[in-house]
Amino acid sequence: MSRFFSSKYAGLIPYVPGEQPRSQEFIKLNTNESPFPPSSRALRAAAEAARRLNLYSDPECRALNAKLAEVYHLAPEEVLCTNGSDEILNFAFMAFCDAGHPAAFPNVTYGFYKVLAALNGVPCEEIPLREDFSVNVSDYVGLNKTIFIANPNAPTGLALPLADVERLVRGNPGSVVVVDEAYVDFGGESALPLIHKYDNLLVTMTFSKSRSMAGARLGFGAACKELIADLNAIKYATNPYNVNGMTMAAGIISAMPGIGELSPLYLACVTAAIAGGSTVCSHFNDSGFWLVKSLVGMDEKTTLKTWTIMETLVGGVGFLVALVISFFA
Repeated sequence: MSRFFSSKYAGLIPYVPGEQPRSQEFIKLNTNESPFPPSSRALRAAAEAARRLNLYSDPECRALNAKLAEVYHLAPEEVLCTNGSDEILNFAFMAFCDAGHPAAFPNVTYGFYKVLAALNGVPCEEIPLREDFSVNVSDYVGLNKTIFIANPNAPTGLALPLADVERLVRGNPGSVVVVDEAYVDFGGESALPLIHKYDNLLVTMTFSKSRSMAGARLGFGAACKELIADLNAIKYATNPYNVNGMTMAAGIISAMPGIGELSPLYLACVTAAIAGGSTVCSHFNDSGFWLVKSLVGMDEKTTLKTWTIMETLVGGVGFLVALVISFFA
């Protein structure tokens, strides 16, 4: 570090991002990226938007907000789009955490939470998981701290039922509860319907995983309009043009609802990821490894049917979806 680096960051341990090897000879597992490309329509939309790179992007993300609101049955003012879901997580630490409202999250979870707490000078409590690696909701009820829960959790892949999430939110009426749903499309129940019932709930999602847009950097949060207004205040004080025009254009095409109302291609990719992960994990089990039994989001009939679609669409490369083995057995 230089002699000019602020002493307030002296103890900061930065997040270490997953390595991005230049060689293409490996099947890459370390960051849970989708092995499938975005839709061709999304790529065309991004290319068309690139023609307008001389202009700033829409700081309000109006078209993308409207699309997400339509898809998830929300009002546009209940949605905030960000440069990846990491950005909205950082906004939440900035807006809802301080010395009087420390952060709390599991001791085994997404590693960025602890980094964001340190970056923003926020005291935090890491709450141990149970012996089976599940979250004990009772540990969080009445905590009076800003709570961050990844659901399904990473890296365990275990998900809380929606009733438990609601209990957690209801049990902390004086604090914001952030539910990070980066992997919810692979299994679990989204807490999005609860934002109309509780004014202290923020749900975050990403386009990096199931929507095959990790390189585009797009995430969003959903909450009551008052919480979104708080987060917008932070956004406009830091990075007003936070989502570039190409990402926004691709996001409008790629935005689609949770499992049950999906396009065949999207459903095929998600299901293939689950099925491929299960296959690889079975080999690990046969080799003597002990793996956490994680959540799988579709029944056997749906998986089998969609796997057939997958074989037709991408020529049987489903074995590549081993990248999700650390999440879904």
